[in-house]
Amino acid sequence: MTLQEAKERINELKPKIEYYTIKYYEDEQVISDFDFDTLMKELKQIEEEYPQLITTDSPTQKVGTSPIKKGFKKVTHKVPLQSLQDVFSFEEVREFDTRMQKLAEEYNLPLEYVVETKIDGLSTALEYKNGIFVQGATRGNGLVGEDVTDNLKTVRSIPHKLKEPINIIVRGEIFIGKKEFDELNEARMADEEERFANARNAAAGSLRQLDSKITAQRPLDIYIFNIQETEDKTITTHYQGLEYLEKIGFNVNPVKILCKNINEVIKAIEKIGKDRESLTFGIDGAVVKVNNLELREKIGTTYKTPKWAVAYKYPPEKKETRVKDIICQVGRTGAITPMAILDTVNVAGSNISKTTLHNEDFIKEKDIRIGDTVIIQKAGDVIPEIVEVVKSRRTGEEKQFEMPKTCPVCGANAVREEGEAVIRCIGVECPAKLYRGILHFVSKDAMDIKGLGDAIIDELISRKLIENIADLYKLTLEDLKSLKKDGKKFAQNLIDSIEESKTRDLYRVITSLGIRHVGVKLAKSLAKEYTTMDNLIDAELEELKQKQDVGLITAESIYNFFKQEQSIDLINRLKQAGVNMQLKQEHGTDNRFDGKIFVLTGALEKFSREEASEVIEKFGGKTSSSVSKKTDYVLAGEDAGSKLKKAKELGITILTEEELNKKEMRRDMEGKYTFKEFYENLENGYQIYYTYVRNRYLIFKTAENCYTQKLLSKAEKNPQPAHAMLTFKRVKEMFPHMEEIEYKVMNTWHK
Repeated sequence: MTLQEAKERINELKPKIEYYTIKYYEDEQVISDFDFDTLMKELKQIEEEYPQLITTDSPTQKVGTSPIKKGFKKVTHKVPLQSLQDVFSFEEVREFDTRMQKLAEEYNLPLEYVVETKIDGLSTALEYKNGIFVQGATRGNGLVGEDVTDNLKTVRSIPHKLKEPINIIVRGEIFIGKKEFDELNEARMADEEERFANARNAAAGSLRQLDSKITAQRPLDIYIFNIQETEDKTITTHYQGLEYLEKIGFNVNPVKILCKNINEVIKAIEKIGKDRESLTFGIDGAVVKVNNLELREKIGTTYKTPKWAVAYKYPPEKKETRVKDIICQVGRTGAITPMAILDTVNVAGSNISKTTLHNEDFIKEKDIRIGDTVIIQKAGDVIPEIVEVVKSRRTGEEKQFEMPKTCPVCGANAVREEGEAVIRCIGVECPAKLYRGILHFVSKDAMDIKGLGDAIIDELISRKLIENIADLYKLTLEDLKSLKKDGKKFAQNLIDSIEESKTRDLYRVITSLGIRHVGVKLAKSLAKEYTTMDNLIDAELEELKQKQDVGLITAESIYNFFKQEQSIDLINRLKQAGVNMQLKQEHGTDNRFDGKIFVLTGALEKFSREEASEVIEKFGGKTSSSVSKKTDYVLAGEDAGSKLKKAKELGITILTEEELNKKEMRRDMEGKYTFKEFYENLENGYQIYYTYVRNRYLIFKTAENCYTQKLLSKAEKNPQPAHAMLTFKRVKEMFPHMEEIEYKVMNTWHK
């Protein structure tokens, strides 16, 4: 390769690697780890041959390129979290050993190795002070990471307190186990969410959620594999350090093999490769580390990698097989997914007989036909996938596949909406969708039928007690008694809840139908506009398109839904059961935000986005995703970006969370604040400066220094016991203007 050819190839490789790296850290892996590592190796070899072509922005010169996600604080690592040098052959492993032997002889120190699994996850640093977990951060670029302490505290295998009161920083790998990953993807498919490409992406995306409640719902785990910094100077080897970490309460990498020489290292790598399919977690290689810590220190590091360790990368196993047939499966949400039925073949320790073809576009892009010979591998060593078609093996008898126009289960129309890759059954009573349909129908935002959880719904369906959604209203006490131990009580409570649901407002009924693109917000708007279900059913397509909150795709979705025989049949059954189909007129509604449009931007502390939207909509306001001249307020949290800038340019009022609190919680002095509201908001920590309750037994039972015995005796009759739980000290702390409040309360009482 000439110097000019090297320049041209480097200019091709650098943007590719940078793009793949960014996608990787954004939890979207677009090429396999092996292919990425191969590109990196090629770039490194060219730069070694032509060092004058090395630039500071080269991927080989960076510790990492993980972007710091807005919403997280930056953390500078006390000890850099370096990456590892990759090797792809045993020859390279032996070359590494040769270098280590020379250095061990030079420094007159013993040479041993520890071989560990390279867990396919997200690297993190955990800091403990006096044995208490105080901070956790992602690797980031190796020098600066993200503070994800709150999210890490939701990971059950991370101890909040160690067995010894030691100051220590450790490094570990956050991951999701194979079984847990499969279950997570199944759940996402049931919710019509895109599958995670691999467990690593799932773990990274879960850990870097701005809402720790979401992280807590994900099956994250961790293995600790290194001591970064410790005050304990008695530890002299890496293996000894791992044993100590286990002793004080850490979940340590279970695969750690102590090796006396390079031959044992090779055997250990081979063993891990042979056993990797039986491991409960995914790996992307084996790590070889010098065991002696003093020798490590003498050997040193480069800017990017330690010189005393390498990562051996296993190539993905690929096999040929034949596509016997292509069938379609209907998911619980109506998504129709093509599946390739294969001649059974063993790949990476598993017998593979079928694999998903994702969607219509995937089949066309790969040009997959029934009868084709194909090459398959396991993506991330977990998910089987078709890599390519061996077109040279075609005989001419192969058949092209076309996606069905109707649902293969119920016969309803199958629709692919503009901009989407998935084709869906829109039949509201499709048996394949029954479970998911009922689960949505009874949910809190829909008909809010308490007591109908996943297990109960499964049982009702399996016993054929319900075959469509409307059958819920035909259930009897006898049907339900045998579902739980306390059968009679449970059955009665559920019957009562089902009966109560008949009185729900129209918008909830619309929400419960599961119309594509119609959520609670739009359902409220439609209910207000059309007032009855019959009016909505009769709405013409062009009429729907003209509605402010309804786009073209949504209008078509609503229109097509009500043109299905199944949809009308379900609504008629619900009518016969006595379910309300009309808008309820509310009296005395607080519409302080009536007609006001809010835009939310940045990371909120006290509210989630959903909670803030609920507050706004509760008082008649609307939320929008973009800032325009029509916007009235922008609610700005931390790290608010372009939306905040545009709002300032347009002169739109900017609100902080505190200001929204005041706007929500403030009441005028006409006694509009109920006792219940007062207590709930006090417990939430809002500073309500002037609050009193008219025509109620008043509050502050424990404020003995301020109230007469007469008042206290009257207050005891108040059915709300909450006031008895507040201490006078707490109240004083919460209310800087306590004296003024006391005066107004007493004044009101005497009136």
